Amino acid sequence: MPQVTLTVNGKQHTVEVENRTLLVEVLREKLALTGTHVGCDTSQCGACVVHVDGVSAKSCTMLAVQAAGTSVLTIEGLAAADGTLHPMQEMFREHHALQCGFCTPGMVMSAIDLVNNHPAGLTEQEIRDGLEGNLCRCTGYHNIVKAIAAAHPLMHAKA
Repeated sequence: MPQVTLTVNGKQHTVEVENRTLLVEVLREKLALTGTHVGCDTSQCGACVVHVDGVSAKSCTMLAVQAAGTSVLTIEGLAAADGTLHPMQEMFREHHALQCGFCTPGMVMSAIDLVNNHPAGLTEQEIRDGLEGNLCRCTGYHNIVKAIAAAHPLMHAKA
């Protein structure tokens, strides 16, 4: 079986995988990073979104061998070492943008990528359009949209 080396949340890992092993399986089963969820196995729900080399990707449809040599960021890698939440996580908490929490890791990771790609700002409709491909069965998205809008200026604050 091939070995795959990738950096996950700043730490390099080498794992043995079958050619058909999905990235989400490596994260959850080999690296015990269970914050990345499997909701549909068909790339429809977005619960499995992580960042691969800084870009959001659905890890349930990406082969682990495709991620060889990349840098992967999961929800577990967002908070600072001292426990300080990433601004998007903090705004999700502050704006009550979650209920059951199943979609939250993928939603947060997608939202960060969305905000990073729109430094000048986002309208409510652009946020809603940007969340296409992330399903939440609990919240109705209103507070998620508010959280993303509130996180935008925090993420793009001038130092």
